Amino acid sequence: MYFQHSDSIWRDFPELAAGALHVDGIRCDVSVDDTVNRFQAIAGTALAARTEGELAEIQAWRRTFSKMGLKPTQYRCASEALLRRFRKECDLPSIHPLIDLCNAVSLAFAIPIAVFDLSRISGDLEVTRAGGGEVYATFSGETEHPEPDEVIFRDAEGRAHARRWTNRQSGHSAIRPQTTSALIVSEALHETAAADVAELIAALEEAIAATWHLRPTSALLSRSAPRFAIAVHEHADHTESL
Repeated sequence: MYFQHSDSIWRDFPELAAGALHVDGIRCDVSVDDTVNRFQAIAGTALAARTEGELAEIQAWRRTFSKMGLKPTQYRCASEALLRRFRKECDLPSIHPLIDLCNAVSLAFAIPIAVFDLSRISGDLEVTRAGGGEVYATFSGETEHPEPDEVIFRDAEGRAHARRWTNRQSGHSAIRPQTTSALIVSEALHETAAADVAELIAALEEAIAATWHLRPTSALLSRSAPRFAIAVHEHADHTESL
């Protein structure tokens, strides 16, 4: 399978920098506490000097949400939502080692990171404009349909795995204890986005290798090289309902 952004996304948002990473063989019986603490400390230092809304990474996403016709203080990118919660609570809840790690890295870089269970994605996955008939499952099990032209992560069956681009992931493909294969996507639009996303992907690769003793595959994506090919291996069926 492959992951990519549609050409219309690259056309409308030429400042986009994206990275994707595939990890196969993850388990939930590992500890990422030390790594999480290290990245959270970086975020804490940044937030001691300014609020999340003053960060260039977040301001770029706010401009992008406005460009998409969304009120940026009503719909926030995932990294802004995490930073707001972390600033108020000085911690984030533990969910799954891979999610905890990615959330901590997202905090440190102020860049959204999406994490998908590949066994729950049908065919290829593309960031593109919605037609309006796609199906989106919330974490509470409700079904929604994205608005026409809304930027979503859409698979071959017309399922939306994220709404409003980096605002809200679907509960359908959320990482769970049984997950073994995951796709990680990071996207940014600020001035130094390309260098920062490259550094973020490298940091994730290093942390994943040290924690799970696995070697992820990754790619930095651009309009001229938009596709990340993923070798999908067969695992036990993880299609139980939420």
